[in-house]
Amino acid sequence: MFEIKNCPGTLAPNHTTYSTTALRRLFGGKKVSPFMELLYDNEDTTEEIVENIKRISISGVQEKLSAIVRKGKICLTPEGVQGLYIIKPAPANKSLRFRNQIPANEHLTMQIARQVFAIETGENGLLFFQDNTPAYIIRRFDIARDGTKIKQEDFASLLGKTSLTHGGSFKYTGSYEDIATCIKRYVAAWQAEMATFFKLVVFNYLFCNSDAHLKNFSLQQTPDGDYRLSPAYDLLNASLHVKDSDFALEEGLSPNLVKSDVYSRTGHPCKDDFETFGKLIGLNEVQVQKALHSFAGSDEQVKQLISNSYLDERSKRMYLRSYEERVSRFNQVNKNT
Repeated sequence: MFEIKNCPGTLAPNHTTYSTTALRRLFGGKKVSPFMELLYDNEDTTEEIVENIKRISISGVQEKLSAIVRKGKICLTPEGVQGLYIIKPAPANKSLRFRNQIPANEHLTMQIARQVFAIETGENGLLFFQDNTPAYIIRRFDIARDGTKIKQEDFASLLGKTSLTHGGSFKYTGSYEDIATCIKRYVAAWQAEMATFFKLVVFNYLFCNSDAHLKNFSLQQTPDGDYRLSPAYDLLNASLHVKDSDFALEEGLSPNLVKSDVYSRTGHPCKDDFETFGKLIGLNEVQVQKALHSFAGSDEQVKQLISNSYLDERSKRMYLRSYEERVSRFNQVNKNT
C-alpha cells in the first residue's frame, strides 16, 4: 500500500501529509489532503478532464489541469470558476524516458532552487490521484490572492517571436543575452532583476534544465506598475528524459561570448564563462561573484533533498550523477586565467 513518508510539499522527512510549512505556502494555511479524488489516465482521458484542459489558458505542450481547493480537497475547477492551481500529470509522450518520473523531478528541482539556492519559485508540491500516481501542483502566481489577474508576459512574446516569425522552434531561438537585453528594456530597476536572472541561468546549467527556453522566463507587472521577473517555473532536470544539452537556446549564453580555454576545448562552459557572461549582461564583479559563490558548498543539502524526493531509486541516482557531472565541468580551471 502506498505510504507518504516525506512532506509532498517541502520534502521534510517524517510527514504523512503536507507539513505546516507546505500548507502555509501552497494553500494559505488551510488543511488540505494530498490525495485527489480523481482517476487520471493520460491515454484514456474522460470528457470532464478534456473540458478542463480546454479551458486552461496557459501555453505548453504538456497536459495541464486547472484546480481549486474545496472543503480541504483539491478538485478540478468547475466551469465559470477561476482556477488557482495548475496540476501537471506525467505527460503522455512516450518518446520521453521515464516520463512517469517527471512530476517528482519538477517538484524536486523547484524545491532545490528555493530551499538550497534561495531562488524565488512558484509555490508547488505533489498530489496523488486515486491510483496513487503522483502529479505536480503549482499555485498560479499570475493571480493575486484577491483573485485579480496579474499582467505577465513571457520573453518569446516580449521579443516578438512566434511560429509565424521564427518557425516551429521559435521559443528555442536566440540566446540568454537576448533575454538580458529585454530585461534592460522593460525593467526600470534592471540590475537587481538581472542578478536574479543570472543566478537562474547558472542554476539551469548545473541542474541540466536544457528546456529553459524563452517561454520559461517571464516578466510580471507589480502593483506600482513596474516590471519584475516572475517567480521561477518549469525547472526540471531534463537529462533524465531527453538527450542532454548544455542550453535550451540555440545560441547558448551569447553569440558574443569570448569563450574560455575550457569551453573551446571541451565544448562545455565552466565557471569562468558564466563570469564573462554575467559581466557581458551588465552585472558588476561583486554581483557576479555573489551569485557564483551561492552555488558553492551545497552538495549535502542537494543530496538530502534528492534522497527525500519522490523519484524512484534509479532516477535518484541518475539525478545526482548528472548534477555531480555538471558541477565537475563548472569547476574546471581555465588555463588562460
